[in-house]
Amino acid sequence: MRRPPALPNQPGPPFNAPAARRLRAALGMGPEHVAHDLRASFGLPYATPDLVLAWERGAVIPSSPELTALAGVLWCAPGELIGRPRTLREHRIARGLAPEDVALAVGVDLLGYLAMEEDEEWQGTERQSAVLAEALRLSLPDFITVTGKEEKLAELLRGAVTTRWQAYVRQVAKVVPLDKRLIEGTLRELHESYQGQMTATLAWGNIPAADSADDKGEDFLAAIVGHFWNRVEDKRP
Repeated sequence: MRRPPALPNQPGPPFNAPAARRLRAALGMGPEHVAHDLRASFGLPYATPDLVLAWERGAVIPSSPELTALAGVLWCAPGELIGRPRTLREHRIARGLAPEDVALAVGVDLLGYLAMEEDEEWQGTERQSAVLAEALRLSLPDFITVTGKEEKLAELLRGAVTTRWQAYVRQVAKVVPLDKRLIEGTLRELHESYQGQMTATLAWGNIPAADSADDKGEDFLAAIVGHFWNRVEDKRP
């Protein structure tokens, strides 16, 4: 029996192929054993050793139901087979929760919740957002990403490091619920790092050096959100 095609707009979560291979080996199972259990215990009649090996090589990404079944065969949580989740759906799958569970917990109707997963745009209230973060055990960076605020944060941070960082403290505070002094210190350091990097690589009348400065500046700005969270983490007690 052939593997059914993936449903439209229903991509599988980011799959950690090496973890699947390690877990199978640790259990002393061959691909044929995994395939047999997927067929016999989890209702995947098309599962074959070749499909299992394709998952482990990263040639094929398992769908959400397939990943859940594979986790059952390998005696692990689905989250152990998922790379770093980023979307609302990926975090839910990583926690092994059904959409009904999350919708009920946060107090929204199921269809509305599924629409937010599909659009990757969380629209819950402040209270619902707090419940969502607890249910999915989201870190603050993950919460900002899941609720669709990461691009806004990146835009503000790029403005802070390239102009006057002081003008962006209040705006950043509206996006991330952090102490104002922590935000101030972080923005100041990011600004100094960016400006210092640009100054150090520029040389008067030296065009290659100017190009190098532009490249480094673009790289810094492209990773600005990661730089921000790293600085925040370093400053926390």
